[in-house]
Amino acid sequence: MLQFNKLFVIAGPCVIEGEEMIMEIAGSLKEITDSLSLPLIFKSSFDKANRSVYSGFRGPGLDEGLRILSAVKEKYHLPILTDIHLPLQAPKVATVADILQIPAFLCRQTDLLIAAVETGKGLNLKKGQFVAPADMKGVLSKILAIDKQAVVKNRVLLTERGSSFGYNNLVVDMRSIKIMGELGCPVVFDATHSVQLPSAQGYQSGGEREFVEPLALAAVAAGAQGLFLEVHQNPPQAKCDSASMIDLATFESLLKKCLGIYELLEKFPSKN
Repeated sequence: MLQFNKLFVIAGPCVIEGEEMIMEIAGSLKEITDSLSLPLIFKSSFDKANRSVYSGFRGPGLDEGLRILSAVKEKYHLPILTDIHLPLQAPKVATVADILQIPAFLCRQTDLLIAAVETGKGLNLKKGQFVAPADMKGVLSKILAIDKQAVVKNRVLLTERGSSFGYNNLVVDMRSIKIMGELGCPVVFDATHSVQLPSAQGYQSGGEREFVEPLALAAVAAGAQGLFLEVHQNPPQAKCDSASMIDLATFESLLKKCLGIYELLEKFPSKN
């Protein structure tokens, strides 16, 4: 059973670019979050199957990716989150990952959801860019059809990552934090994907990294229980999401600000 009774962080690079890179980032993230007493879930993708173009970098693939994530788990004793794109991937990924992530584009794929919940692992359901927050109730109903206690057992996270109206942009409506929270699951705010400009560079997505911090702070103030942050040692050189990932050097400062807001809110609990 996953425990989410305080602010927690899901963080790591968008995609696995190599073992040395992953181990370096994981070690740094753990050191920072340990110093702030913040629970960390390490994330990275073994395959980014929804690149803008065929030539886009996808990652090392299932077997090598899981080997690297397993090494992170063994060395740093961190829970692991990674995404799956096909039902047949779920059982194998579940041998390493503690949380299986359903990508936003695939959040309504019934067979994928069923395969994920049947592993018995935690699930992170990303709200599709095309889905209204309240409509995640339908997605959650597919999970509950297989495991009626999934919410009670804290197996499910719901993640906000912006809404798309086309034209290479995303809009974040902070009302979604409260709306999805009423479904009974911890709500995570994906601060880095929410500043993407989908396909804005033609061959890849653009992004507005300068808005990660204000959106993350606003989401915590709105009641988000977790933050999803993609982090890289040198974002401009990243092979995926280079325009929206944050620099590892700024990670600690951002978390301190978010933690300050979270702790302030704890002193004034909501009566709604």
